[in-house]
Amino acid sequence: MKKQDFSYDLPEELIAQDPIEDRSGSRLMVLDKVTGNLEHKIFRDIIDYLHEGDCLVLNNTKVIPARLIGEKKNTGGRVELLLLKRKENNIWETLAKPGKSARVGQRLVFGDGLLEAEVLETNQEGNRFVKFYYEGIFEEILDQLGQMPLPPYITHELKDKNRYQTVYAKHEGSAAAPTAGLHFTDDLLRHIEEKGVTIANVTLHVGLGTFRPVKEDNILEHHMHSEFYQISKEEADKINNAKKKGGRIICVGTTSCRTIESAANEDGQVVAGSKDTDIFIYPGYKFKVLDCLITNFHLPESTLIMLVSALAGRDNILNAYNTAVKERYRFFSFGDAMFIH
Repeated sequence: MKKQDFSYDLPEELIAQDPIEDRSGSRLMVLDKVTGNLEHKIFRDIIDYLHEGDCLVLNNTKVIPARLIGEKKNTGGRVELLLLKRKENNIWETLAKPGKSARVGQRLVFGDGLLEAEVLETNQEGNRFVKFYYEGIFEEILDQLGQMPLPPYITHELKDKNRYQTVYAKHEGSAAAPTAGLHFTDDLLRHIEEKGVTIANVTLHVGLGTFRPVKEDNILEHHMHSEFYQISKEEADKINNAKKKGGRIICVGTTSCRTIESAANEDGQVVAGSKDTDIFIYPGYKFKVLDCLITNFHLPESTLIMLVSALAGRDNILNAYNTAVKERYRFFSFGDAMFIH
């Protein structure tokens, strides 16, 4: 299987740079994974495709304002840190730009000294482990100084950082939003529950590896990034009970999908717990739990377009994407949505 098998032509002007005002007012393409049939709707119409007894699985991770812009303490040279993963207490794995400004032993200053950092070591991938020094509560300082780490294809400044959070975001730890969930409003979720749909919450902290391109021509040689997930027994029971009673398991986003597929045993039961997962889903994969998926439109040749191709078939997906281009859908994080059923 070659990465170019998952390519399509996307005009740059179709990459959504800003969120639309009404979260649930984006467009929704509905794809029948068996027939390949396409329908064109508005996102709030998703409720018409959800049935009593179904289970909607949300990823309730919360994006932290992980982009810090500061300077070297001794020279004043500009430096940028992107927080990737907390290792212990005040030590974080980070991405530093420019890398030469973050050599081991270098002290960095942010917010006129409100926050300082020392570079401890560099790993094989070139990421820096830094230790932060501050007075007070780290999360409050980060909220004051940090910026949202928007994807590299978004060049506009985000005016309201809450628009890069889902309305149900709860557990801080992501460097990127689970963007399929950005379309939901509190009202829409309430109406969905009133219809008899169970809502289950899982947590997967999204890493920047989600944007990393597949470099190998043979996709089987791609090294998948690792991300931390957590599922409580109560939420696992919701999913398992819905499945047992014949309801469909509908994941909101590829992160929710990867979480429950990682947590499932061979019998298709979701097992509660917390682990790191580097699951890579591509055509040929047999889904253990998931039946349907709500997702955005993904980058050409990405692991995410490979995942949706595993669910709906590569030909169906490429036809849907080419139709979306023709119909001028908006693509990627702030773009329109697709329901695969």
